[in-house]
Amino acid sequence: MHQDRSAGRTAGRLGAAVTVCLTLLPVVGCSAGSGGVAAGEPGARASAAAAVSAKDGGGPGTASAAPTAASTPEPAALAQAQVNIADGRTVGVGMPISVTFPKPVPAADRKAVESLLRVQTSTGTTGAWSWVKDQNLRDGQRVDFRPKTAYWQPGTKVTLHVGAHAVHQFTIGRSLIASVDVDAHMMTVRADGRTTHIPVTTGRPGLDTWNGTMVVMDKAPKVHMDSRTVGLGDAYNGDYFWAVHLTTSGTYVHQNERADTEAGHHNVTHGCVGLATDGTARKFYDQIRVGDVVTVSGGKKDIVATGNGYGDWNLSWEQWLARSAAGETATA
Repeated sequence: MHQDRSAGRTAGRLGAAVTVCLTLLPVVGCSAGSGGVAAGEPGARASAAAAVSAKDGGGPGTASAAPTAASTPEPAALAQAQVNIADGRTVGVGMPISVTFPKPVPAADRKAVESLLRVQTSTGTTGAWSWVKDQNLRDGQRVDFRPKTAYWQPGTKVTLHVGAHAVHQFTIGRSLIASVDVDAHMMTVRADGRTTHIPVTTGRPGLDTWNGTMVVMDKAPKVHMDSRTVGLGDAYNGDYFWAVHLTTSGTYVHQNERADTEAGHHNVTHGCVGLATDGTARKFYDQIRVGDVVTVSGGKKDIVATGNGYGDWNLSWEQWLARSAAGETATA
């Protein structure tokens, strides 16, 4: 299957080369149809992750070269490391730093790699790297950094040194947390000191929406979705607008005509979160940025996997450290 983003897109981690709107043990609904997978998708990033941007757009950033060389030999993997956040961008408070490699890093090298991926912040932050099994990569090809407490502090300036090879700098923007209650058919958005309640419709029984914490990977004004690519026959095949991408498997928050009558009352989608066509979807789309947090609770779906997009926050700190070679660190 393919994906059409002819009206523009925000770069970030998309999903597999086959994107879908929910996972049907193991694959799921609103799949993206014709058009070609955007560069930087976890599903298309054989050796790279796309960057995300401050203004909900942009592609891989150009990082400045590191000023000095390492005093000891570095693991070869660092020379080909790809960082998910473009240099100079602003992202939401939920965005982990995610570094991917073209081939798995041997277990013996992982502590050294973590130690040479040095994170500095303008506000003291305790965090750790952890090796994440990405849905479309082998174990050892992705390592993420996240703070110990949820989430980043708004306004934090972050600098990442990739050994002696590059320096990436980005900023954490304002906090936006969107909480979807499947049973109440309602999304609560907290941002800029204000709280907004938005009626929604989520996955119908048997095609439930993932539970857990997700991070906005990218967004696009239009995405073509074809149900045939995920084994759902002719259930849908067309363009869906104001699409905010949450998981590699294809979960979106997007405009849905059925939400005009069902939002706030019934769950009728194929797994995505549907918003009404009366301007509700467009307003949410304009408000949200890559790296913002969307949590889903209620319903019967499992918690989204860590490597299905950015599911990092679904692990406890102890679970996170269990996949870390170098352990907890304090930034300054």
